[in-house]
Amino acid sequence: MGIDAVVWDIDDTIFDYTAADRAGMRGHLAAEGLLDADGSVERALDRWREVTDAQWARFSAGETDWPGQRRDRVRVFLGAELADADADAWFDRYITHYESAWMLFPDVLPALDALAAGHRHAVLSNSSLLVQDRKLRVLGVHDRFEAILCAAELGVSKPAAAAFHAACEALDLPPHRVAYVGDHPEIDGRGAAEAGLLSVWIDRTGAHRAPGGPPAGPHRIATLAELPALLGADTRFGAPSTFG
Repeated sequence: MGIDAVVWDIDDTIFDYTAADRAGMRGHLAAEGLLDADGSVERALDRWREVTDAQWARFSAGETDWPGQRRDRVRVFLGAELADADADAWFDRYITHYESAWMLFPDVLPALDALAAGHRHAVLSNSSLLVQDRKLRVLGVHDRFEAILCAAELGVSKPAAAAFHAACEALDLPPHRVAYVGDHPEIDGRGAAEAGLLSVWIDRTGAHRAPGGPPAGPHRIATLAELPALLGADTRFGAPSTFG
């Protein structure tokens, strides 16, 4: 296969973003006295994620900037026309709760260790370097990566091929010598495959096992324990694919 490097997504790939976001927002809503605002806390958490996904899509499409997507998440969620300073303050209070719940998935460090001897590593995220650089430091894995690239600074977002190629250029490697590991079947999986990288889509929950199957192109895994074997690493850590 001849893969020399692995480029990683962060949120919901190596970092359990969904769990941290839900725990953080639950704590924030309790502190703000808003737990019952949607009828149930679970509905409020689901709606927060829906709003977040919609505003992330606008940011990725270049329709808003990094501070703008944060402010609009707050405004849409609350249904209020807040001034920038008030929206920023509300989001900052949420961030305090969110950051207290940060954690890696348990299969991350074993996978990085198993691949350390034979593969270089970098990060490509549709976030901002300010956020993701600090996150990787807090999680204790920042030094595992040669390069950390983020859409806010690159000016281009996944699934655009230019984003993936920027990561390859940072490693001075052609796309066919680089694997990309991410959790989103289209943004990460199809995007990396169409950019010419070895695309590895990690589907931890099996949420996309719908009729018609996964998108063409990505190799689909359920855990990072499968990754070393897929990349041909000389390791006993790899596990056979659960998806075939």
